[in-house]
Amino acid sequence: MAVTDSPLNAFPPVNRLATDRPWAWLAAGWADIKRAPGVSLAYGAIFTAISFAITAGVFFAGMEYLLFPLAAGFMLVGPMLAVGLYETSRRLESGQPVSLFSALFVATRSPMRLAFVGVTLMALLLIWMRAAQLLLALFLGPSEFPPLAEAVPTLLLTPEGVALLVVGTCAGAVLAALVFSISVVSVPLLMDRDIDFATAVFTSLQAVIRNPKPMLIWAWLVALLTGIGLATCYVGLIVTFPLVGHATWHAYRETVGR
Repeated sequence: MAVTDSPLNAFPPVNRLATDRPWAWLAAGWADIKRAPGVSLAYGAIFTAISFAITAGVFFAGMEYLLFPLAAGFMLVGPMLAVGLYETSRRLESGQPVSLFSALFVATRSPMRLAFVGVTLMALLLIWMRAAQLLLALFLGPSEFPPLAEAVPTLLLTPEGVALLVVGTCAGAVLAALVFSISVVSVPLLMDRDIDFATAVFTSLQAVIRNPKPMLIWAWLVALLTGIGLATCYVGLIVTFPLVGHATWHAYRETVGR
């Protein structure tokens, strides 16, 4: 159970959470999928198809070396891509009808501020892509990145590849932790309430600071489920993406008080 602990009155109250609450959020997210399977799975299928299209474009352009950074970058912009799932869970919670149209065309309470969050996350994704290119050049030199079939041996069996893997993983983890901290509840908060950008981000940071253990578990679960979806050649995203999206709504509702 969550115990309300209100900070300054100017900000939404942030609840203190029990360590095991992320598992309850997943259970609630799965319940939402079962209540609206058509909308949830269609939403996941659409973004799976988009992922296939982006991957095909990367191969067509001969830029396979961007595939791994792009896969990692999916987690950076994921909170914005799941807005339609938050809306579906909100409608299920309030007894309103749900549809794929309402999920794809969400009427948010703070549209311009939510758009600013999207621009911020996209900018961080571009920074990450540029950093990945610089790391490739730094550790592997000006030569082209090996074909995909040789990429894993290069990364695991050569000193340069291992160094690239370690440094790239650490850099990605720092950026992912930053994105998670500022977006874990700010995106659904801006979708649900008429609130300013700074307050939403501050509330999200407060949620992480006040609940380090449950938020760490939640970050691990999000990364795990997203990784499973990506590792199955995106097919698993049809289920894991809606599951994480619906569960994120329940994480927000339990973390941020009214």
